[in-house]
Amino acid sequence: MARVAVLDDYQDVARKMTDWSVLPADVEVTVFRDHLTDQAAVAERLRDFDIVMAMRERTPFPRTLLEQLPQLQLLTTTGMRNAAIDMQAAADCKVLVCGTDGILYPTAELTWGLILSLLRHIPDEDRATRAGRWQVSMGLGLSGKTLGLMGLGRLGAEVARVGNAFQMDVIAWSQNLTAEIAAERGATLVSKDELLARADILSIHLVLSARSRGLIGRRELNQMKPTAYLINTSRGPIVDEAALIAALRQGTIAGAGLDVFDAEPLPLDHPLRRMAHTIITPHIGYVTEETYSVFFDETVENIQAFLQGAPIRVLH
Repeated sequence: MARVAVLDDYQDVARKMTDWSVLPADVEVTVFRDHLTDQAAVAERLRDFDIVMAMRERTPFPRTLLEQLPQLQLLTTTGMRNAAIDMQAAADCKVLVCGTDGILYPTAELTWGLILSLLRHIPDEDRATRAGRWQVSMGLGLSGKTLGLMGLGRLGAEVARVGNAFQMDVIAWSQNLTAEIAAERGATLVSKDELLARADILSIHLVLSARSRGLIGRRELNQMKPTAYLINTSRGPIVDEAALIAALRQGTIAGAGLDVFDAEPLPLDHPLRRMAHTIITPHIGYVTEETYSVFFDETVENIQAFLQGAPIRVLH
């Protein structure tokens, strides 16, 4: 018998998003809705499982955890990249890591949801209207504003396309971006300093790596306009969280729309939960029915293929 653990099913949807019954009859699937942050607790929970499904980077798998899971043979993650898995440690522990495809547009759509919510004060106006008040703020339009994109890959290009539709001035920077590629994707290449100084809205679309971690800190926030907004739907540690909180308190920037954080789920006592001029969402950029259908269907395919001795979508 093979035992499968499905982790971090926050929405309680794992059992209905795909047909688990196609797996062999002797496969036992256990779904965990709660999130464990203590590594010892995670190790204890997973000790007797042969296969684990990791939902994105919700539960990290460093070497110190993998070495405590001698039964584990397959770790299948949603998406074709997972920075929270120590791939070399997985190989050393003889754990196969497989991934799934995904969909880009939901995160781009959420980016614009955050932008529009911030500039038009949609959550504030909603709460005020329900409380009996009427028109409590004055919003900002997008036309003619400068959209600064830090990262212009496939996701950044999706965001740029919408910015152009709003008749914004779209500029972009990343370390390897060329003027030609930027132009092809509807943006103008600028330096990092110019991006920070000119952007009315700065939106981050970079992969978290040693090179991008802490890329936006106190110095970078001080370069931004006091009327500018920061949007992060990428990864929390790309922005120095303490520096961002200080900048918001001091009015260094006008506000922030954040879907990602250093610690997730966001601790109950975290200052961002009480911060004015912010909109925070619980890392839902990819959380749509369409994306989950891909994630769970292909996870089942990964498990089937592994059990048949012909693994697919192998990451390491």
